[in-house]
This record gives sequence, structure tokens and C-alpha cells, in this order.
Amino acid sequence: MSMINTAELNRLAERYPQVLERSLWQRYRIPFSIGILAFYLLFCWWFFAIGKTISQANWGIAGNYLADWVSYEIRPEFDIDRDGAITVTYPRFDPIGPNPNPDWIETTRETITRTEPAPSAAAAPAPSVVKPSSTFSFMTSPTPQAQSGTAPTENAVTAPNVATEEVITEARIALSGSARIELAGERVMLVRGDETVTLLLDQQRDTVTIEGSSADWVEQRLEGGRVIAYFGSAGWIDVSSDRVRVRKRFFGWENFVFDTNSPFFGLSAGQVFDKVTSGDRIDPKMSNLALAWNNILYNASWQHLDVWTKLLQTIVMAFMGTLLAMLIAFPLSFVAARNITRNRPINQITKRFFDFVRSVDMLIWALFFTRAFGPGPLAGISAIFVTDTGTLGKLYAEALENIDDKQREGVKSVGAPTAAVQRFGVLPQVMPVFASQALYFWESNTRSATIIGAVGAGGIGLKLWEAMRTNSDWENVAYMVLLILVVVFIFDAISNSLRSRLIGKSRH
Repeated sequence: MSMINTAELNRLAERYPQVLERSLWQRYRIPFSIGILAFYLLFCWWFFAIGKTISQANWGIAGNYLADWVSYEIRPEFDIDRDGAITVTYPRFDPIGPNPNPDWIETTRETITRTEPAPSAAAAPAPSVVKPSSTFSFMTSPTPQAQSGTAPTENAVTAPNVATEEVITEARIALSGSARIELAGERVMLVRGDETVTLLLDQQRDTVTIEGSSADWVEQRLEGGRVIAYFGSAGWIDVSSDRVRVRKRFFGWENFVFDTNSPFFGLSAGQVFDKVTSGDRIDPKMSNLALAWNNILYNASWQHLDVWTKLLQTIVMAFMGTLLAMLIAFPLSFVAARNITRNRPINQITKRFFDFVRSVDMLIWALFFTRAFGPGPLAGISAIFVTDTGTLGKLYAEALENIDDKQREGVKSVGAPTAAVQRFGVLPQVMPVFASQALYFWESNTRSATIIGAVGAGGIGLKLWEAMRTNSDWENVAYMVLLILVVVFIFDAISNSLRSRLIGKSRH
């Protein structure tokens, strides 16, 4: 092939200018498209205030929420009296259980004498004294005291109350190997690695003062206000003038097997096994094995039985909703398919019905049916059923319209009735597709049933939403999310296996 020289190229350009000369759009369409995309992204950045949202986001709270998924906190509080005595308290439902005495808290006890001033007699209301009078009235009568002419001694002083008791005067809290807190009277020392920060507490002025230099992990927003110190994954503390709130973090899920009310709480696995197999019966009404299993199922913190029941409810909701949708969409799809039902108005009415029920989101249908039937799985099943009827009906109708008519014509040519033509000429072509789509929707609806459950449509979704609303049970949220993921993975594997087998059989 010979190369075209410049003269020949110019002659071709003069004869066919529309071929060799590119238009303005052809020359600048790539940079123009890039400019349009960049302008759209900048518009979205401004319209949704993305920069402001990111700058004002509280990433610390988000980090705490994520940490709460895989860890928990023990929250002792140290109240400091004016005389330096320290009182340690724990929240009512603290995971450490009753009578806490953790080994990471060391205290020093001393005997102190407290003197409380007694109320003065002058401060008490003086008894009324009736003076003798020559005028007698039936409304008054002289008291014996008045008659004797004696009066109580004014400004009598009673002895103060003196009490001797043993109290905590110092406390040392080890958050980790390199982080600790030391409390002694009005002084709090914070140690993190090689850094030490000392706080001075003044209860009379209600202030907290940082002595000397501070550190970037110590935060005090107002001068003299409370101080918050962060110790990384070990936890954090909140210091005010008369109280130190400690939050020590532990990785794992607290009391996942036995709660604090169980007789097996705090025992090792070996100790539990010994009690179950050879220990004396704890409850005379049941064996120790039955008692242990009962304590696990009815764990007040984790509610295993309720969670598993709600998860099973979600699975049943997804299965029943998908099954009912498939049974209704199957015959209606034959009515909607133009090559099966030769009636255009009926085709259009059926297809518009499919469009209507699937255009309304499943969550909206769930809200509607929750108002109609009340909270419960029936509302969830109805929402899945209605939404999937429209979607599966549309997919089934499109699959029917794309079949090979030769197979149907072959069955019709032997004089078979209409039902036999559909049975042997159409169904063998579409049944693998129908079943594959139904299996996919069943697996997808397992996830969707979780979402609609949050609006009262039953299942684990409502329980998940309740745990998220508390902002303190994020480990329970992680537990339920993990269960949902396991179920979705299992159903996805089952669905993929069944679909591949159906498609594989259809090819032979």
C-alpha cells in the first residue's frame, strides 16, 4: 500500500472537506466533557456544603461509636469530699457486676476524724412563755413554767458531733501499661507515656486548674472548667472540681454469655464446665446444664433468644414475601407479554400495574401496611409481596417476550391446545430464568426485610433500630449486623448454587 503524499491529501481535502476536516465538537469534545464533569462536581461540593460538613464533623464521636462496636467501657466515678475523702461508685448496670473490686484500681485507706457542728439551741424556736397577768381570759391559761417564773436558758451550746471512720484518701487507676491516673486530695495526676499533667481541684471556687504545661491529649475548653483527657484505646476521663469520671476500655463484648445476674457470671470456662457436669444443683427445679442454657438465652444484656427469634422472623418474612410475589407475578406476566396475550390494552394495563406497585418503595409500603395491620411480620411480608410482584412481573414479562417462537410453533403444529403450547413450548425456555430471578430476590429481600423492620414491620430491623437509638449499645448493633451478614452470605451461596444448577440444566 503506497503512502499518500501531501499534494494528493490536499486534493482530497478540497474534494471531500466534510470527511477530512473535523467539526468543533469532534476536536474539543474530550476537554469539554472533562470541563462539564469538573463543573458538576464543584456544583455538588457547593450545593451540598460538603466542605463545611467535613470540617464540622465530630470525628471523635464517630471514632468512639466504631470503638464501641468491638469494645466496652467500665465507668467508675470518684467523688471527692472537701476533707479529701474519696468515694468510688459504679453505674447500676455496669458490666463489672455487683461488688466490684477491679485489680486495676488501688486505693489507700486512712482513718480520719470528722467534726460536724451541732445545731445551736438559740437557733431553735424558743418556747412560748405566758407572763402572769391580772386579766383572766378563757382563751389563755398560764403554763406551769410561767407560773413558776422560770425561762429556758438562751444561747445554750451543745457539743459537736465527732465521728471517726476509715475512708479512701488516695486512688491509683491503671488504664494501661503506660497510662495511669493518681488521685490524692485536691490533686489529680495524669500520666500517658512520658508525659505527665497535674490538675488542681478547687471545690470552693468550683474550678479545675492545669498546673504547669498541658498536653495535646488534655482538653479544657473554658478556663477553670472541666478537663477531658484521652488515653487512646485505653479510655478517657472527665475531671470536674469534685468528681473524676473514668472510662476504661476493654476489647471484646462484655457478659456475652452470662450476665451479671447469672450464678455462672465471672467463672472461667473450666469452672462453668465443672459446675454443669459435677457441681451441686443450683436451682432445684432444673439441672445446672439447663440453668446455664437458660441464662444464655435470657441474657439481659444481649437477649440472645429474642435476637435469634427476630432474625428467623426476618428470614421467614423474606421467604414468604418473595414466594407470594412469584406466585402472583407468574400468571400476570403471561397477560403482560405481547407475544403471549394478543390484546394490547390488557398488556398495557397489566404493565402499568407492575409499574405502579414497584415504583412505590418497599419502605413506603411497609409504613402503609404497618398502619393497616399494626406492627409485626404481616406488614413486612405484605410490603415485600407488593413490591416484588411488580418487579418480578416486569422481569418475567420481558423474559417471555424474548423467547424463541420456533419451539412454541413446533408444539402448536401438532395440534396441541393453548395450555399445552405454553407448558411445553414456553415454560422450558423461561423457567430457569424465573427461578433464578426469584432466588436472587429472596436473597436480596433478606437484607431489605432488615430495613423495613426498623419502621415496625417486624423482624430484627426493629431491634437493631432500638439498639442504635440508645447511642450506648453499639456492641449489640455489631452483634446483630454480624448475624445479618452471616445469614446473607449463607443465602447468597445457596442462591448462587441453585441458580447455577438451574442454568446449567437448561443448557443440556
